[in-house]
Amino acid sequence: MMRFLITLLGMCLLSANGSAQGKKVTVKWYGHSFFQVISSAGTKVVFDPHAIEEYGTPTVSADLVLISHPHEDHAQVGVLANRAQAKVLHAVVGEGNRQTWSAVDEKFKDVNVRTLPRSVGTYHDSEQGKKRGKNGVWIAEIDGLTFVHLGDLGHELTTEQVKAIGNVDVLFIPIGGIYTINGGEAKKVIEQLKPKLYIFPMHYATKVYDYVAKPDEFLEDQENVRKVPNTNEFTFNNDLKLAAPEIVMLGWTK
Repeated sequence: MMRFLITLLGMCLLSANGSAQGKKVTVKWYGHSFFQVISSAGTKVVFDPHAIEEYGTPTVSADLVLISHPHEDHAQVGVLANRAQAKVLHAVVGEGNRQTWSAVDEKFKDVNVRTLPRSVGTYHDSEQGKKRGKNGVWIAEIDGLTFVHLGDLGHELTTEQVKAIGNVDVLFIPIGGIYTINGGEAKKVIEQLKPKLYIFPMHYATKVYDYVAKPDEFLEDQENVRKVPNTNEFTFNNDLKLAAPEIVMLGWTK
């Protein structure tokens, strides 16, 4: 009888603790804008794979690959360990003046993915693509959370773009300037999108890659910053609630 009561009490405590009931989601960063998100069911979603030598040309597995735009540091599907089995989707197709935004809205296994409507597509620069072309934004629904990868966004968002993106739980945002928005502009975009849980900065200079700016401008005066330089992996529960979004500065791994 006593053992039964202890077991029942333990079950009640687990029910009261949301994190004990949640599904675990893992985010891994491989430098630049290259992320892998693993759902609780084990589905591996890869964003913007690269083959940058300074980052050790990482090789990962993927079930679904989401590419924001066709630049070589964002679209290297050759680094995938299982390229033949992975489904690859492009948010922007074509080259030069023939570039156009893809219209994607589909389900893959336990993941729902979509792009912005073409009428509110984003650009790689602040001159409507005249310098660097079009940019794609990926919105992925994974374990009930909305992950938004902004690709190489080159400008602040319009009201229509913010509305089209909608709710954001986890945000991947470039901060390094030069080719994308800089740290100050990234802060404004975050204020526009208001992510609820985590912000993962990307496309900034590291100790091995300095072709863009360091994260200093973005991190200045920021609160709720978690620096984990010794790992490229971050796992959390999908039912997590935070009083304010947290900026996670991951390390990278070869």
